[in-house]
Amino acid sequence: MRTLVWFRGKDLRVHDHAPLADAAGAGDVIPLFVLDPYFFAPARARRLPHRMQFLLESLRELEVSIAARGSRLLIVPGRSVAVVPRLVRAWRVDRVVGYAWAAPVGRERDRRVAERLRVPFDRYDGETLLAPGTLRSGSGTPYAVFTAFARAFHRAALIGSPVTALRKLPSLPRDLDANTVSVPTLEELGIAHNPQLQRGGEQAARRRLHRFVSGPGRLYHERRDRMDEDGTSRLSCDLKFGTLSIRTVWSAVSRSLAGAARRAFLNELVWREFMHSTLVDRPDLMTKPFRTDFEGFPWRYSLDAGLGSRELRSAHREGSSPGIADPSLRREATARAHWRAWVRGATGYPIVDASARQLLAEGFVHNRARMISASFLTKHLLIDYRRGEAHYMRYLTDGDWANNNGGWQWSAGCGADAQPYFRVFNPVTQGVKFDASGAYVRRWVPEIATLPDAYIHAPWTAPRTVLRDAGIVLGRHYPRPIVDHQSARERFLETAASHLRR
Repeated sequence: MRTLVWFRGKDLRVHDHAPLADAAGAGDVIPLFVLDPYFFAPARARRLPHRMQFLLESLRELEVSIAARGSRLLIVPGRSVAVVPRLVRAWRVDRVVGYAWAAPVGRERDRRVAERLRVPFDRYDGETLLAPGTLRSGSGTPYAVFTAFARAFHRAALIGSPVTALRKLPSLPRDLDANTVSVPTLEELGIAHNPQLQRGGEQAARRRLHRFVSGPGRLYHERRDRMDEDGTSRLSCDLKFGTLSIRTVWSAVSRSLAGAARRAFLNELVWREFMHSTLVDRPDLMTKPFRTDFEGFPWRYSLDAGLGSRELRSAHREGSSPGIADPSLRREATARAHWRAWVRGATGYPIVDASARQLLAEGFVHNRARMISASFLTKHLLIDYRRGEAHYMRYLTDGDWANNNGGWQWSAGCGADAQPYFRVFNPVTQGVKFDASGAYVRRWVPEIATLPDAYIHAPWTAPRTVLRDAGIVLGRHYPRPIVDHQSARERFLETAASHLRR
């Protein structure tokens, strides 16, 4: 039996890799990674700079790990739908194996590959603990509420122990005509190295897991929402790229944590299961809201908004719209200016701006900050959640279709088991509660770092003497709020109530 093990970007490891282990026990093994231009064409790669850096680091380490076990990772450029069938024929492969994807783009790719193969293509479940789309309610329908899904998950899940990495792999077949290439460098793709990103690769992932379960994980239930403390796992990138299997994480947390901390973290993993399962059942969620009554929502700046007229484009560049007579164009120009302020971290709300800047610099945003920022964009600014979703997918190192889409729809109030649309986060009170010391804001918004704690989350409320002593002039060193919280909240509630009454 000659098996082609197709590594596909969500399984960049040798530990607990079922397709690799099964192939090694059945005969010849050919490890393959395809440099598909869908991701690796320089123009495409440059639009995903943080994820690409993490992926390339992880891919290089996988290459070393496989070589250390007596084999070689073959790296071949080209479109997967053409490359894999061609290599299967040329290398006389009997079977292709790999981990299944939940994302629609991966499922469609695999369908097209399978159609062109004359050998079995076995896709293993492993991106999640249970195969997405398999849990059903008593009536046979997908779950729309997380608590019900979680109860069913715990009844159905039989989670085995992770499999240790093989110490040795069969060497490549001698008759293999392997015309392969090297892992591309960031420079070759036109991407500058970012030293602030998390390190990719399985070894770094395993260190992160050990650090979490032996340290901050023990108080996860108390500190996970604190942005001014190191209370989270930072394992989201590793689950995204499969440098750790989800089973490895579940097992380590179940074994090492206890009580409320264990329950809280495992509940987050079950939420991930819910998001992946929901996307498999509803692939249209990549373009549409889960709640159909939110379709056609009157966003002030929708994903479908065109470039508009010359005067609109000019007003957008200038960040204002005083010269536009048409109210709709003026409204859209203002919304575009607000969008730019949100992206740059210049809204005048420090906790929102800190999250925007962390995303651009680190490719990561604390989960509580993500919720605050997403709520602000969709509800305070009335900007289409899909714009925020796409922006996060561009810069997040852990950008995952299911998690990112589910999180944005939850925040906007239009997703599965979403927060009620009428819940609008107050960015000031959220900052005071979850960044009590102001450390998070001071790190990412250093121009107001000299403010006392009492004003760090609302600089515009500081007396003139406090601002003067801190050396801060609002509007020069740091912007005033681009919207008033109470007015923006009322505007959103009126807009949403009117739309949902239709």
